[in-house]
Amino acid sequence: MKLQQLRYIWEVSKNNLNVSATAETIYTSQPGISKQIRILEDELGIPIFTRNGKHLTDMTPAGKKIISIAGEMLMKAENIKNIAKEYKNQTKGLLSIATTHTQARYALPSIIKTFMQEMPDVSLDIQQGTPVQISEMVSQGKVDLAIATEALELFDNLVMMPCYSWERCILVPKGHALTKIDRLSLIDVALHPLITYVFGFTGRSKLDDAFKAQGLSPDIALTAVDADVIKTYVRLGLGVGIVARMAYDEQVDNDLVALDAGHLFGTSITKIGIRKDTFLRGYMYEFIHLFAPHLTQAVINQAMELKEQSAIDKLFEGVSLPHF
Repeated sequence: MKLQQLRYIWEVSKNNLNVSATAETIYTSQPGISKQIRILEDELGIPIFTRNGKHLTDMTPAGKKIISIAGEMLMKAENIKNIAKEYKNQTKGLLSIATTHTQARYALPSIIKTFMQEMPDVSLDIQQGTPVQISEMVSQGKVDLAIATEALELFDNLVMMPCYSWERCILVPKGHALTKIDRLSLIDVALHPLITYVFGFTGRSKLDDAFKAQGLSPDIALTAVDADVIKTYVRLGLGVGIVARMAYDEQVDNDLVALDAGHLFGTSITKIGIRKDTFLRGYMYEFIHLFAPHLTQAVINQAMELKEQSAIDKLFEGVSLPHF
């Protein structure tokens, strides 16, 4: 049994059993992958995949367990490399982050600028996606860190730590009817077509829950994953925008009015997700601490040692989070 064979079955499982796609992803040949999988199955004496002719159709029950362990072994092998790199050079390497557009566009720029100035020998790779996509990426070990407000709880092999709290605002053009109301209610807002995030993005579920709790069914005229797109259509008069407060810039968006919506939709918390078996290098601790100052190396290590997310949540009870 070779580590390369384990990598092949792991990658094939993550590419919908498509050997051709897997070969392109890891820069090798399709026949080579198929041959090594057959050799591994012959050595084990059981099939890992079921087949229809030459095509893989599913994982066998035993294959699912083998592939799960293979993923853990590959992560441990990567951790061995990281430990060696850490002791050779603690300020050089690659930091990969998966996050949403809102985080990448509004929350991270100043942090990344400072980090790059302090750690010039660390390369950064920032990938954007839906909360589910980025949570899956960190769960599978494809990135080091995931930063999101939603979906991290879907994967039980992650450690989730709170970074900061934030609220929403209502965006309207100057002179809009809502600007004449001293304190908005959900009924006031629901009278207008709404433009907001796609479900699953940037705390959208909390917004939907707020309307549902009051028996309201607002007209969602348009949804987008990008706050800048939402602002564009608000400017066109197509509806009232609901975005994260951090997405409003008083200078850039001076043609729009941001109305407080914290009392309508409550406060949301953005978290950082790390796979439980990740070996954190020095520059990873540094980035996390820059992004969330209350997450010191000691606190992070304490959280990483806890087995249950409920215990991790309890660790942060009463902690005063930065407000964005």
